[in-house]
Amino acid sequence: MTLPTFARRMSLREKVADALRGAIVSGEMKPGELYSAPDLAERFGVSATPVREAMLDLVKQGLVNPVRNKGFQVTAVSEADLDHITRIRELLEPPAAGEACGHITPELLTTLQSLAGDIVAAAAEGDLIRYIGADHEFHRRLLGAGGNHRLVRIVEDLRSQSRLYGLASLAEAGQLVRNALEHVQMCDLIQAGKASDLEDLMRTHIGRVRREWAGRPS
Repeated sequence: MTLPTFARRMSLREKVADALRGAIVSGEMKPGELYSAPDLAERFGVSATPVREAMLDLVKQGLVNPVRNKGFQVTAVSEADLDHITRIRELLEPPAAGEACGHITPELLTTLQSLAGDIVAAAAEGDLIRYIGADHEFHRRLLGAGGNHRLVRIVEDLRSQSRLYGLASLAEAGQLVRNALEHVQMCDLIQAGKASDLEDLMRTHIGRVRREWAGRPS
């Protein structure tokens, strides 16, 4: 696993947490398997301390459970949970994106376009952890422009609780780039000031996440 690099400054602990979160969401780290901080630290090429701190952050978010003197286990998410998460996101994110559209500065749009490019590049390379990290950062910044930071935190939590086990098969089939390009389309709609069309695309995007991206780990 590699650590993410985004436009905002991040501590090592945050970078490790984002990489672990991406590994959990994509299914690279599987439910029920035991993971130790020293082993993960070796894979990241860092000391065990930031990994252990990051794992404790993920415990608070309900993504992993601690196993005394052994490490951590990834929590499972049921199909019903995924349905509920998707439904809540469909209620929250499209209108929030539409509202944010008119508040996005040229500087922020440039950042979103850069992140959209990162998402497409990661999709083309099949780098799922990087893909998920850039995707989370894109949506966080987009929704954050609306100024409702409580909503942003709720959506971030919902996205972290999601599971996108179908991403690997989409990447192998060459279909993930098509989905990634929707982020470029979002930027185009923002630049054109088409808030209503942005809402519609966001709704389609979230629905596709549940239909095509979610699934069971192999």
